[in-house]
Amino acid sequence: MDDDTPSPRRVYVIDDDSDVRKSLHFLLGSAAITAWPFAAAVDFIDQLPDLAPAPILLDIRMADIDGIELLSILKDRDVSWPVIIMTAHGDVTLAVRAMKLGAVEFIEKPFGPDLLENALKQAFTILEQTMRTQITRDHARQLFAELTNREREIVDVLMEGVPNKLVAHRLGLSVRTVEMHRGNALAKLEVKSIAEVMALAAMADFSPPAGNAEIG
Repeated sequence: MDDDTPSPRRVYVIDDDSDVRKSLHFLLGSAAITAWPFAAAVDFIDQLPDLAPAPILLDIRMADIDGIELLSILKDRDVSWPVIIMTAHGDVTLAVRAMKLGAVEFIEKPFGPDLLENALKQAFTILEQTMRTQITRDHARQLFAELTNREREIVDVLMEGVPNKLVAHRLGLSVRTVEMHRGNALAKLEVKSIAEVMALAAMADFSPPAGNAEIG
């Protein structure tokens, strides 16, 4: 496989077949990718808090917790690492369920190096994009966390498109107080307008307040 992604690279391999784990360890190693093997989904779940983001090669049929169940668990825990489902059965129904739960690819065993290469290339690209999005989101959320309760309250109303005078009336404050908190909030958020605040809120993945008046 071509190594277009900065090293080190790793892939979590979750499969209860030791021969498959050994084969993938060799195949991934030849591409300068470290294979982290797990013989059961529960082992992966137990170690999940200590694992760094990486693509996952996941067997669909395993005892106890199968691939579909693990995908559901990852979704519930908001773990958005790209998952490639592996199966020896070619079950279309399972493929659809896996995709709905967030799997990025579905490959049938036995698969060749080229098929695995293409799937992992897509997975690493998705992972890189996801990490960039999360970094942007976390930074935006950190900026909002710097606001005082009063500043956040005023900003939330301002994002509805409400002018300072009406904000003051709604919150029982003076216009001067609203203007002061607005200025402090914009400075902390590193923006110059409420429109930029709304864009920042979108980056933070906050739901914007309802409202359709003009903002500025």
